[in-house]
Amino acid sequence: MKRNLILALCMACSLGTMKAAQTQKVEPVDLVNTFIGTSNFGTTNPGAICSNGLMSVVPFNVMGSNENKYDKDSRWWSTPYEYHNIFFTGYSHVNLSGVGCPDMGSLLLMPTTGKLNVDFHDYGSRYKDEVARPGYYSNFLLKHGVKTEVTATLRTACERFTFPKGESHILLNLGEGLTKESGAMVKQVSPTEYEGFKLQGAFCYYAQAVFPIYFVMRVNKVPESMGYWKKQRERPDNQAEWFPDRGTFKLYTAYQKEIAGDDIGVYLNFNTKENEVVEVQIGVSFVSIANARENLNAEQKGKDFNDIAQEARQKWNTDLKQIEVEGGTKDEQTIFYTALYHTLIHPNILQDVNGDYPAMESNKVLKQHEGNRYTVFSLWDTYRNLHQLMTLLYPNRQRDMVKTMISMYDECGWLPKWELYGRETYTMEGDPSIPVIVDCWLKGLRGYDINKAYTAMKKGATTDEKHNPLRPDNNEYMAKGYISLRDSFDNSVSHALEYYVADNALSRLAKALGHKEDAKLFYKRSLGYRNYFSKEFNMLRPITPNGKFYKPFNPLQGANWEPSPGFHEGNAWNYTFYVPHDIYGLAKLMGGKERFISQLQSVFDRGNYDPTNEPNIAYPYLFSYFKGEEWRTQVLTHKLLKAYFKNNPEGLPGNDDTGTMSAWAIFSMIGFYPDCPGEPAYTLTSPVFDKITLHLDSKQWGKDKLVIETKRSNPNAVRIEKMEVDGKPWHNYRISHSDLVKAGVLKFTLK
Repeated sequence: MKRNLILALCMACSLGTMKAAQTQKVEPVDLVNTFIGTSNFGTTNPGAICSNGLMSVVPFNVMGSNENKYDKDSRWWSTPYEYHNIFFTGYSHVNLSGVGCPDMGSLLLMPTTGKLNVDFHDYGSRYKDEVARPGYYSNFLLKHGVKTEVTATLRTACERFTFPKGESHILLNLGEGLTKESGAMVKQVSPTEYEGFKLQGAFCYYAQAVFPIYFVMRVNKVPESMGYWKKQRERPDNQAEWFPDRGTFKLYTAYQKEIAGDDIGVYLNFNTKENEVVEVQIGVSFVSIANARENLNAEQKGKDFNDIAQEARQKWNTDLKQIEVEGGTKDEQTIFYTALYHTLIHPNILQDVNGDYPAMESNKVLKQHEGNRYTVFSLWDTYRNLHQLMTLLYPNRQRDMVKTMISMYDECGWLPKWELYGRETYTMEGDPSIPVIVDCWLKGLRGYDINKAYTAMKKGATTDEKHNPLRPDNNEYMAKGYISLRDSFDNSVSHALEYYVADNALSRLAKALGHKEDAKLFYKRSLGYRNYFSKEFNMLRPITPNGKFYKPFNPLQGANWEPSPGFHEGNAWNYTFYVPHDIYGLAKLMGGKERFISQLQSVFDRGNYDPTNEPNIAYPYLFSYFKGEEWRTQVLTHKLLKAYFKNNPEGLPGNDDTGTMSAWAIFSMIGFYPDCPGEPAYTLTSPVFDKITLHLDSKQWGKDKLVIETKRSNPNAVRIEKMEVDGKPWHNYRISHSDLVKAGVLKFTLK
C-alpha cells in the first residue's frame, strides 16, 4: 500500500513537471536564430555581442583557403563569417553587422594544438557543432580537438578554450583581418597580460578614415613560453590570383618584450591536460590602452565565463521583450525576434567606462558625462526605418543618438553622414542626419538643442560644394533644383533624390520652429524631382549638362549591380517612386491615380522590385495613399515577407545594412511602417501575429503599452476589412505617431 502510494505520488510529480515544462513560456531570446542572414550576402554573423555594445566576438572563416566554398581571400569580403564556409582561423573582435564594405574584423584569436605554426593557411581548421544564441557562440575545431566558446560584455570579450592533452597554443594574429591595414604593436606586461593596438579603417576604401583600436588581453593560466612573430613577405611573379602571398614567418622569443610593424602576432605555448580549460579576456578602447584595461577591469572583475554569458542573455531578453507577440508560426516568431535582435546591434556605444571617447574627426579625447556616446551611423540606410523603431521602443537610446550627432557637429562642424568610430567615411548619398533628427523632434522626443541642430542642418543644405563635405554637387542643386549627369555612370539622380527627402524634412522643422521663409525655400527645393520626370517613360530620367534628358535611356540599366547612368546601386525602377514626401504630386505627373497604380504595380509584376535596395523598400506602402488600393499594400507586404525573410542562413534578401532590412520586416509584421522619413506618421498594413504588445516608455509617450489585436476570417486572410482605435472605427490607412502611441488598443479585422 505504502509502495503504491509512493509510486502514485512520484507519477503525479512527474506528470506535473512534464505539464509545467510543456506550458513554460518561451522567452524571446530563445526564439532568435543568429544564423539568419549569414549567407546570401546578408553579412550578419552569429558572434557574441550585447545590444548596442562596442565589443563583438565573431568566428572568422573568410581567410584564404581553397577549402572554403565562397571565399578565398578575406579582403574581398565585408563580413568575417559566411555560413557555408568551413575554414576557421580565429575569433575577430569588434565587427560590423550587415554592411556591404569591408572594415574592422581583426584581433584574431586562435587556439591550436601540436607543433607551433603561425601561418593561418596551416593552423586554420574545419569545425563542427556550432551553437549560437544572443551573447554566446561555440564550435569544435576538428584539426585541433579544441572546443571554443565566446561571450561578451559591452566593451570586453571572454573566451573559453577546452584543450586536449599535449602541446597547445593561443595565437593572437594582428596582421590579418578584413582590410589591408596590417600595422600593429603588442607588448607583454606580465606573464599573463598583453597590450597593444591594431590599425583599422578605410571603410569602403576611404583611406582617410583610419584609426587604431587599443586592446588588453589576459589569460588565466601562465604559459610555458611565449613569443612574437613577423611575416616576411614574398611576392613571386607566379603568385596565384586569389591568394595573398604566404611568405615566411620569423619567430621571436620571450626575451623581446614587444614588437611593432606589419603582419605581427603573439603566441602563447601551453602543456595542457585532457579537457583543460584556458580562458582569455580581451578589453578594447578607441582611446587608449589604459582605458582598454580599465574597461576590462570594470566589466569582468569577479565574473567567470558563465556569469558573463548569462548576463548577456538577460540583457538581450530584456530588450527583446519590448515587443511581445502571440500567434503566427514558430518560424514567423523566430524571423521576427531575430530581426529585432539585428536592429539592436548598431549603432554602438563608443565611450569607455570612464566616459572617454575619441572626438569626431580629431585627435582629441572628450568626456561623456551622461547617457551614451554612439558610433557606427550607417545613416543612408537607417534613416528610413531603424531610427523610427528606436524612437518608438527605445526613446532614451534614440535621444542619446541624436545628442551624439549634434555633438559631432560641435566637434567637426558637420553632422554625420556615415560615421565610423569617430571618423567620417562619406559613404553613399544624401544628407541623412536631417530626417533622423527632424523625425524625432516632430514626434515629441526632446532633450537636445534643436536650434543648434537646425543651424547644423541649414549649414549642410546651403553651403557651396567646395566647402561642403556632406553635399557633393550642391551648387548646381541649389541653382537649378537638380544635378546633371556629368559622367556616364555617376549617381546624379540618386544624389538629388536624397537631398529632396532631406530638404522636405528640413522644411517641416523650419516651419515648426517658426522659420517661415526657410520652410518655403526648402519645401520648394524638395519638389525639384519634377525636373527629372520624363513623360516619354513616365519615370525619372537623368538630365545632361545641357538640360536635356539622357539618351539612350534604358530604365532597367543598373539591375544586378551593373553600372547605371544617374542611379546608385539600382536603376530608374528602383528610384522613380522615391519621393515619399510628394506621392500625390508624383501621381499627378504620371497622369493620375490609375496610371500611378498601374506603373507601381508593374514594378512587382515585372520583377523590378529590389528588396535589397533601400530607395524602393517603401514601395509596397505607397498604394495605401489611394482609396480603394490599400489592399495591394496588405497583400504585398505578406507576400514579400514570405518570399524574402526566412528562418535559415539565406533568410535575408541581401545586406541587412546595420539592421535596416530587419527593421522593414519588424514594422511590416506588426502592421505599420514609417514610409516618409521626417513625417511623424505611419501607413497601416495587416499584422502577421494575432496579438502584439509594444511596451512603451510611459514618461515619453504617456502610455506604457500599445496592444495590436488581429481577428482573421480564415488563417490566410490578409486584407483589412475594418480597423478600430480604442474601440472606435478607424477609416484612414495612415496614422500619426501621436495617435498611435495614445491608441492603447489597435484592432484589425481581416477578410
